[in-house]
Amino acid sequence: MGRRYAARLAPTRPDATSKGQRMIPLDELVGRAEALARSAHAGQVDKAGAPYAQHPERVAAAVTGDPQAQAAAWLHDVVEDTSTSLADLRAAGFPEPVIAAVDALTRRPDEPGDNYYARVAADPLALRVKRADIADNSSRERLGRLDEATQIRLRHKYAHALATLAAYELPR
Repeated sequence: MGRRYAARLAPTRPDATSKGQRMIPLDELVGRAEALARSAHAGQVDKAGAPYAQHPERVAAAVTGDPQAQAAAWLHDVVEDTSTSLADLRAAGFPEPVIAAVDALTRRPDEPGDNYYARVAADPLALRVKRADIADNSSRERLGRLDEATQIRLRHKYAHALATLAAYELPR
């Protein structure tokens, strides 16, 4: 794991870093997450060349009704795919459940997929967002813009992901 990436994932003690910091009010949470995600993903495109921010937008729309889930959906790729760190999210005032979900949703370099899915499944907020993420990534419309070999590979990947998440999911 590279130093820069490791620093973005480095755990920080919530009690030490959040003292005196103003948490984002619930009614501003989704808007602030959207603004951060759009800024962080500015200029990025997906595999089909579409603006990347459209993906977290669709994932957030799939989890409406829960501001923390929507915020985590907007932010689910920012630590993995941009220079934003968990500490940056904490400093911006995002609540710990959102930060924990983003942490769980962030793949580590060289991490076996099943370990990643076990971590996601252990966090109910992360699991809800991951299911919406997979649904968006595996949608007929989205896959249809890719070449056939990539479509087949991704369908297999997402089917495995769903099966593995189900196997690791904690009983409710």
